[in-house]
Amino acid sequence: MFPSPVRVVRFVRVARWEAAALAVLGLLGALVAGAPAAAPSPRAAHVRAVTAVPAAPGSATPLSGYAIRSTAEVSDAAEVVSAPGYRTTGWYPAGPRSTVLAALVAEGKHPDPFYSTNQQRIPAADFTVPWWFRAGFTVEDTSSRTYLDFSGVVSAADVFVNGKQVATASAVAGAYTRHEIDVTGLVRAGANAVAFRIEPNNPRKNLTMGWLDWLQPPPDENMGIVRDVLVRRGGPVALRDAHVVTGLALPSLATADLTVKAQVRNDSAEAVTATLSGTIDPAGPTGPTGPGGTGVAFRRDVPLRAHETKTVAFAPADTPELHLDSPRVWWPAGMGAQELYALDLTVTVPRAGAESGAVSDRSRHGFGIRSVQAPLNKDGARQYSVNGRPLLVRGAGWSPDQLLRWDRTYAEDRLAYARDLGLNTLRLEGHLEQDEFFDLADRYGILTLPGWQCCTKWEGEVNGTEAGESWTAADHPVAKASMAAEAARLRDHPSVVSFLIGSDFAPDAEIEKGYLDALKAADWPTPVIPAASAKSAPLSGSSGMRMPGPYDWVPPGYWYDKREGGATGFNSETSAGPDVPTLDTLRRMMSPAELTALWKDPAAPQYHRSPSRTYATLKLYDDALTARYGAPRSLEDYVAKAQLAQYENVRAQFEAYGRNATDASKPSTGVIYWMFNSGWTSLHWQLVDRFLDQGGAYFGAKKANEPLHIQYSYDDRTVAVVNRRRAAVSGLTARVSLFNTDGTQKYDRTVTGLGVGGDGAKATALTLPASVEGLSTTHLARLVLTDAAGREVSRNVYWLSTRRDVLDYDESDWWHTPTTAYADLTGLRSMAQASVSATATTAAGADEQATSTTTVTVRNTGTGNTPALLTDLHLVDGKDVPVLPVQWSDNQISLWPGESATLTATYRTADLHGSAPRIRVSGWNTPTATVPAAARR
Repeated sequence: MFPSPVRVVRFVRVARWEAAALAVLGLLGALVAGAPAAAPSPRAAHVRAVTAVPAAPGSATPLSGYAIRSTAEVSDAAEVVSAPGYRTTGWYPAGPRSTVLAALVAEGKHPDPFYSTNQQRIPAADFTVPWWFRAGFTVEDTSSRTYLDFSGVVSAADVFVNGKQVATASAVAGAYTRHEIDVTGLVRAGANAVAFRIEPNNPRKNLTMGWLDWLQPPPDENMGIVRDVLVRRGGPVALRDAHVVTGLALPSLATADLTVKAQVRNDSAEAVTATLSGTIDPAGPTGPTGPGGTGVAFRRDVPLRAHETKTVAFAPADTPELHLDSPRVWWPAGMGAQELYALDLTVTVPRAGAESGAVSDRSRHGFGIRSVQAPLNKDGARQYSVNGRPLLVRGAGWSPDQLLRWDRTYAEDRLAYARDLGLNTLRLEGHLEQDEFFDLADRYGILTLPGWQCCTKWEGEVNGTEAGESWTAADHPVAKASMAAEAARLRDHPSVVSFLIGSDFAPDAEIEKGYLDALKAADWPTPVIPAASAKSAPLSGSSGMRMPGPYDWVPPGYWYDKREGGATGFNSETSAGPDVPTLDTLRRMMSPAELTALWKDPAAPQYHRSPSRTYATLKLYDDALTARYGAPRSLEDYVAKAQLAQYENVRAQFEAYGRNATDASKPSTGVIYWMFNSGWTSLHWQLVDRFLDQGGAYFGAKKANEPLHIQYSYDDRTVAVVNRRRAAVSGLTARVSLFNTDGTQKYDRTVTGLGVGGDGAKATALTLPASVEGLSTTHLARLVLTDAAGREVSRNVYWLSTRRDVLDYDESDWWHTPTTAYADLTGLRSMAQASVSATATTAAGADEQATSTTTVTVRNTGTGNTPALLTDLHLVDGKDVPVLPVQWSDNQISLWPGESATLTATYRTADLHGSAPRIRVSGWNTPTATVPAAARR
């Protein structure tokens, strides 16, 4: 049902309720680097999805794929379908982690749902009945025990092995619950079969995953199996739940105490004395040493009765080697190195006639040593610190692929982009990613804030009077089991710094207690946050977070006020809404007719925005774009203005939160840009688009988050220097110049001897005058910061107006604050064309797997005064197609006549596909030209 009127309050994303109410083997590598769906391939007449499972104790082998088909097309009984040898003629292949729709799209059954309105052509009725997921596996040795171990079933499943039902859909329910089924008695030598009968998904009815107002939800609602199904082998004694509890000495970081825990389970009918032994070693080449100088080793005998389970713990009190001197501490990106350790555990049982025992089971996984704290400050806001150092959370909301297809390269590319942008955090609201994602986040130093999703069944029962989807008695154990499984999976990742047990709302007392009990039992090591909004939970108290929006367009100056979504406290999700991608991307995702409507008709519904009525059009955004920059004259002009608008707005958002982070009163403590990416071909909520192209939003964020940064404040006209480095800096010089749009200088001031502390400190260099004689209504501000040696260390260019944007805060709602008067930036239209030259050379990698670097020198060769505003460089191949992903040292730069800049672009050599690299140069007032990037000699 829809929420009651009580629920429709400002901080609630009502649109998400609207969206919910509207009714891999897959891509064969096509999603690498964000490529479009692969061309259809012929469907095999007989699908063979067979996995060879070794007998080695401790092995965990993922099923390699499935044959899938709708139960509406399969008349055979489950016992027959799940029997070895059953023929799957006419079934579709699916990858080891696949939704139904992902598999069907890969096979060409449906058109690419990421282009135009193709997704509307896919009949949703096909997914209202269960689907079979069937796989085969072979076992040569049946003397080992065999288990099925899995999670990620969306939404529930009956499970069968070799013709026998081993679990019901009432037991295998919820996308995040984890299940281990002992199938030793059913497994035979040779061919075996497992079949899942997957129930349709409804995120309003099931504790699974949904999309709400992020994008147009897929017609199958992601039904399928989206994580690995493992076939585990082992001896009579199983090893489970291995983890490390770390205690780091603060503030010295001089020592760390480790406690290793694991469950040892005797699955046999005989008593046995098992031996549990382990080692801890740094994942890198060097690290802390135990007595032998090569790490830490420990062991213990564990007597077990038949079918008994014991939790075994090794701590410094009984294992002194677990007290580490000079530990290798893990730091977030930009604060230090990402040091990791490896824990190896082995359990052995006595072997007749042998001195050493037989290996029964083993495990290996990584962990990091770090401390996370997040108390409430005096203003009631969460203030995170890592290893005793305060941290301004600069983050964005992460989205997986809309069809939940996993591609490690594509995920790593996006994480590399996050680090390139100077972000330190990604928030995962629901859609808690694969294990590899968190491994990569550990490596890249990107903090993560996972949590449950808003406005679906997860928030059916809340701590308040708001009406949601009521829970049944069966939902509570599913929720607690989900929490237990995710806590066990995520707890040892140093990148995971909290769990948000609520999003828009905090859970009620019963649900919260279930979550907290599960987290405590799992030795959860980091703060538990009751909600992402300004809500409290009965046991956890205040969230210390806030969610006032906005989610749609507001002017850049909005972010500086300490009210609504402005820069104070911890804003868990916010942005100025639309992020129109580059022209290259738009032409890949929309039809010609849709592109015409995009720039000509602000009132046109935009399918690639959102299913929400609130975000159905771009009218609010387009009205502001026209009022501030002038009416668009073509698609190209519309996109160019969008890049200017998105650059200035995203930059202002991050700059405002950075400036206010060290304020004595109501400081900013965190901001999550909504969102980092959309997971679909989208027109809103993204710093980077589906194809990994970079526009104004991307480079505005990159500029704002540079480590040592000079910036302008829209509210009080101050120019400040923000230093995110650890060490203080002195001897800086700031020069600020104001220009008319024809390049005529009207103001110039230099301030020397500036110093600024470290860890996010700021220093004010000067305040621009309220008025400057002769300054045009639209004008430019150039800010340049140089170090004691005269080297330029930060450069920032703004396009400003003597007329300010005026906000009507009294009429604010949960998604934006109205603007009643707009800044006049239309003077940019009269800027003369700038003459820009570019030369480029490339240092190519040695082979197709290597990385190449193209170095570009761009110069404004004009003889007058006109600057080249927001000059954009795109690395393209011989067909003028962008080479993506790419990391630029800087981009979208502004140069005055005689000025030049040398930039670098780093990318995978293979992504050129044999073509020679070229550089496409364009800009606001720069004609588009393409130059070769010859190989460097």
